Amino acid sequence: MSRLVVVTGGTRGIGAAIAARFRDAGDTVLAPGRSECDVTDENAVSAYFAAAGPVDVLINNAGISSSAPVSRTTLDEWRQQIDVNATGAFLCTRAVLPGMRERDSGRIVTVASTASHVGYRYTAGYTASKHAAAGLMRAVAAELAGTGVTANAVCPAFVRTDMTATSVARIQERTGRASEEAEAALASASPLGRLLEPGEVAFAVSFLAAPEAAAINGQTLVLDGGGIQL
Repeated sequence: MSRLVVVTGGTRGIGAAIAARFRDAGDTVLAPGRSECDVTDENAVSAYFAAAGPVDVLINNAGISSSAPVSRTTLDEWRQQIDVNATGAFLCTRAVLPGMRERDSGRIVTVASTASHVGYRYTAGYTASKHAAAGLMRAVAAELAGTGVTANAVCPAFVRTDMTATSVARIQERTGRASEEAEAALASASPLGRLLEPGEVAFAVSFLAAPEAAAINGQTLVLDGGGIQL
């Protein structure tokens, strides 16, 4: 049976890969970018989901990052990351929950990060926002326990996306390394020794969103090759 799937931040990178995977499975997929649904705008989120219709699967994927020592992290940078990565997931989750609860069926998967479990240097805003997103997911899952609706998260290490390319460029700028060396520095943070591909994250998301995953609730699926032991 075809489901209605909404993937926020679905125009590129991980979001585009997730959207493609669900489309290939025969689902109806909406993959709004910021111009279609600004996840930080309460009214915009309410209007978007009201127009979308009954959502069967919500993927909270919209995200941003910036990098700086805490002492040089501006309040605007902090707020932007909290607003998109955490508040955005809250607003979208809140928008779809009533319908899912009424139908007693639904899947909510949040794309978090290994930064939702550990702290990384120079990522105070990002790390805090991803911890918040994972905490939100756990609270929602606790409310949903025993129903036909589940909430879970995937937590990948660095993925080959535009966001990671920006991180590589920052390393090059600060250290003078070649792009290959800068990318290797990021990849070395994971036991995999490489960047993840967007399709690998999409697979994990589709697993948690599967109808057969009804017994999986409140979990964080870490994609880093075994570095974080939960």
